[in-house]
Amino acid sequence: MSQLSAPTLRSLNNPPTPAWSPEDLREEFPILQRLVRGRRLVYLDNAATTQKPRVVIESLVRYYQELNANVHRGIHYLSERATEAFEQTRRAVQRFIGSRSAREIIFTRGTTESINLVAWSFGRQFLKSGDEILITHLEHHSNIVPWQMLCQERGTILRVVPLTPDGELDWMAFERLVNEKTKLISVAHVSNVLGTVNPVREIVRVGHAVGAKVLVDGAQAAPHLPVNVQELDCDFYVFSAHKMYGPTGVGVLYGKEELLEAMPPYQGGGDMIASVTFERTTYNVLPYKFEAGTPNIADVVAFKAALDFLDQLGMEQISAYEDQLLHYALQALDEVPGLVIYGRPQYRCGAIAFNLDGIHPHDLGTILDQEGIAIRTGHHCAQPLMDWLGVAATARASLAVYNSRQDIDELIAGLHRARMFFRL
Repeated sequence: MSQLSAPTLRSLNNPPTPAWSPEDLREEFPILQRLVRGRRLVYLDNAATTQKPRVVIESLVRYYQELNANVHRGIHYLSERATEAFEQTRRAVQRFIGSRSAREIIFTRGTTESINLVAWSFGRQFLKSGDEILITHLEHHSNIVPWQMLCQERGTILRVVPLTPDGELDWMAFERLVNEKTKLISVAHVSNVLGTVNPVREIVRVGHAVGAKVLVDGAQAAPHLPVNVQELDCDFYVFSAHKMYGPTGVGVLYGKEELLEAMPPYQGGGDMIASVTFERTTYNVLPYKFEAGTPNIADVVAFKAALDFLDQLGMEQISAYEDQLLHYALQALDEVPGLVIYGRPQYRCGAIAFNLDGIHPHDLGTILDQEGIAIRTGHHCAQPLMDWLGVAATARASLAVYNSRQDIDELIAGLHRARMFFRL
């Protein structure tokens, strides 16, 4: 994959200097001020969910105290104010990912529902028996199971791109698998386990050359990397607010407007209709055609505060800072006796998966928790990738803007204490 252009990660040469420090940012997160088991909280489970800054929490509370009403349906003051706040978030998302129109931004419950929406609506409208869907060995279950369900129903065929020994997409195999039968490519921008950054622009280029549409799972990329969907030229891009310092229960589906126009609604109900009679229903315009029922208004409104928070920090600066911290963590982990890091991709962000010889990852996670250190252990909703790695589970440390070298040093000290506990 080295012959491909670098997929977004900053070089360590002359990175931009952030105007903030992780220590200062930590003060903005109330939960990081608490003690866990009597110790300073070292939170390294950010790939699962990030903590929330004070501005997001205050925005959520303020909505219920000052704006609470249903959206899009009322003409009274509170409803109008709530609707405007809700739509301000849609416009903020549009700006954040560089889409052409707010009509291309659909709110869902999360990345999982966004992928299911595309599988159900696009898949059942445009895919037929014998067509092929292409995914990779890096995918989260949310980017596997919906396509399996579609294949069982429609007779489409699921193809899987293998990996190189370093945990990168096998580019030669990818190019061999893409053919005139390929109608959809669905790929993670960043692996939630290995942190591998896929060359999305090149994937889109190759897919479009054979007429395939491309969905990008950006759940692990949007918190860490600058994203511009027009530059990527992907057909769909999906991500979740709760991994971006925002509330849980909010996801985004970006889709090119012409595709969303051609797709049937995902669910039926209120707000997705223009008119209803017992004889027929006409559907609402984009984006409301895909937003049936009362949405998660308060959390969507609070998501804007998270996007503003990221904008103020600057995605270029976030990317550069986290890249340096990731390299520091990799070097420190390499010095722990008996520790195995999974994957050595050239471009990586966000996450490091590892195991410590002689200690089950669940036991390791429990020992670290006693030290106030939160990591993730298990299969990370990526069992096929675990099979490829030849393990049942791994430990995973994943980074955010409030993490510092002190957090990494405490993780390393905790790993050494675990080795002592098991007399390794």
